[in-house]
Formats: sequence, C-alpha cells, structure tokens
Amino acid sequence: MKLSLSLLFAGLLASVSASNVVELNPDNFDSEIGKGKPGLVEFFAPWCGHCKACIPNLAPIYEQLGDAFAHAKSKVIVAKVDADGAGKPLGQKYGVTGYPTLKWFDEKGNIEPYEGGRDLDALASFITAKSGVKSNIKPPPPPETLILDVHSFDDIALDETKDVLVTFTAPWCGHCKNLKPIYEQVAIDFKAEGNCVVANFDADAQPNKEIAGRYGVSSYPTIKFFPRGGKEVEAYEGPRTEQAFVAFLNERCGTYRAVGGGLNDEAGRIAELDTLAQKFLGAAGDARDYIHKEALALSESLGETAKYYIRVMEKVVNDQESYIEKESKRLASILTKRTMSPAKLDEIKTKANILSAFVAKKLEEAEEKVESVIGRATAEL
Repeated sequence: MKLSLSLLFAGLLASVSASNVVELNPDNFDSEIGKGKPGLVEFFAPWCGHCKACIPNLAPIYEQLGDAFAHAKSKVIVAKVDADGAGKPLGQKYGVTGYPTLKWFDEKGNIEPYEGGRDLDALASFITAKSGVKSNIKPPPPPETLILDVHSFDDIALDETKDVLVTFTAPWCGHCKNLKPIYEQVAIDFKAEGNCVVANFDADAQPNKEIAGRYGVSSYPTIKFFPRGGKEVEAYEGPRTEQAFVAFLNERCGTYRAVGGGLNDEAGRIAELDTLAQKFLGAAGDARDYIHKEALALSESLGETAKYYIRVMEKVVNDQESYIEKESKRLASILTKRTMSPAKLDEIKTKANILSAFVAKKLEEAEEKVESVIGRATAEL
C-alpha cells in the first residue's frame, strides 16, 4: 500500500512539475535555437524583485504560453534562460541588461526584440504572427470596446462626426486590468450609439508610443474624451465606475443610455410635449381638442418620437381613457422579459417613457385629492 501511494505521489509530482517551456543554457542553446525552428526566449533572473513588482504574472503566463504551443514543438519553441545563473554568458552575449527580456529568434537565429504586451493573448498572437503556428488557446469573444492602434487611432478618435472616449492602457498595469471589465460594460451600454464610441489604446506597445506621447500619456490608465467637431480633447478625471462613465458620456454625447444597458427614463421625452401632455389630461371637450392640435403642430419640428405623443392623445380623444394604463402595463411587461432585440427594446422603452408623461399628471391629481381630503379632515378636528 505504501509503495502504491509513493508511486502515485511521484506520478502526480511529475505531472505538476512538467513544463512545456524549454530551459536553455550555454550547453544546449545553439542546438535548439537557429536550427530551422523559430522561438521566443525569455531571459530572466529568479531574484528580480523589480520584475515581480511591475509584471507580477509573467512567470505563470509564460508557462501557459508553453502549454499553448505544446502541440507544435516541432515547429516553434517557447524557451527561457536564467540569465543571472547558468545562462549568464547567454545574457551577456545577447545584450540583456534588464529582466525579464524577451527576444524572438527566427529559424536562422536572427534576433528581434519583443516589445509587445506581456499578457497571454499578446504573446501567443505574436508567436502566431511570426511562425504561422496557431496556439491551442480558445479565443475569447471579441470585445465591444473598440481597440485602436497606430493605424486606426486618428481615423476614429479624430473623426469630427463622432464623440470618442479612449482609455490609454498598458497590458501589465494592474489598475488597467481592474478597469477593463467595467469599461467593457460601458462599451456594451453604448453599443447602439454609432457616434458615441468607447475605445481602448495600448499606449505601451512600441508602435503606439508616439501617439501616446502626443497626448501626454505618462501613466496608466489615462482616459481622454475626443469630442466631435474637432473640439479640444478633455481629460476624464471622474470616478472609474460604470455609473460615472455612463453619466459622463450621456452628457457629452447627448445620449440617454442606462447603466446595465438599454435607455434611461429620460429617453424620448420632449419637455414642450410633456407640458402639453399633462394639460391634455386635465382638459376636456374643446380645450382638449385645442391642445391636441397645438401638440400636432409642434410635433412636426421635433422629430420621430414626438409622433407618439400625438398617437396617445388621439387614443384618449377617441374615448379610450383606459389606454394609457393598459399600454403602460403591456410595455412594462415587455421590458421586464427583455426577449426582444436591443433596438426593439429601445423603441419600447421610449414609448414607455412618453406614456409616463401622461401618467404623471394622473398621479399628481390623485395626490392632490388625497392631500385635500387630509386637509379637510384635519380642519374638522
């Protein structure tokens, strides 16, 4: 029994300690590198506290990178060199002055410094681009956040027809990683707004640094708003919460998006027609007809949503006083179930908001009646 347990433990230990990252030293380096197979090599120092502070997850990420290309060991190599230990001569030979340093060696041994992101996706994408070998990493769903680079930045951020919020980030930055899921939700919230763009820019990638410098980016994340019409770029200095971002963009873009998606309670509302809606419910006979005609004339210059105010008034004029209550309940039920497309839900929410302009007057009248009754009762006491 003891022997079986020992063998089991040894097997488990071997499986845990097995690594798909090749350890190189002066004895095996030349036999692995530049012999017809390209590879990425990490030059590291085990004691490097500075590396750990700046890039705390590189060691496990690099192990995952080795696993991601384990199926293609005959075509590409993922390797590492202890450049302050047994591999110190290699570190000196290849000009390593800081840790970790990553270098790409092609099949002939020609060297290219790696200057991209230190996250798994960036590293794997680099190897794939250089070697043509695909990793076994299951790709994540594409982000709703628009990813900009040196080629697309000016076309998007400086588009005079769009308002664009840009986070300037670095892959290794802890604060950026914490912000990412919040910012992605903001992008989802504003997905339907074609002219209010939520974007990200890797300011630490070497090709992108000129643009980051142009806008004074010296720390991460830096967030800037690029307004339409070529107006002055504005630094975002508010809280880094979904609520704060949504409020900021609604104010700057003239939108009515809600936290969590969809539209907020102000979407579709028109102040002038809200006033007429409340007067309409309080009127009767010729007065109501006059208000209806006034609203109809006003609506012609106020856009598509104004037509729904007129439709509600016409339903009520045609002796359907219960329409407002029934329709409000129907629309509320649809919004609760959320089984329609986002565009259709926006349309339903807009109608529900406009109906509330009529409901508000009824509630106000009910409250006034209650207050009147209480007032009379108090006076009698």
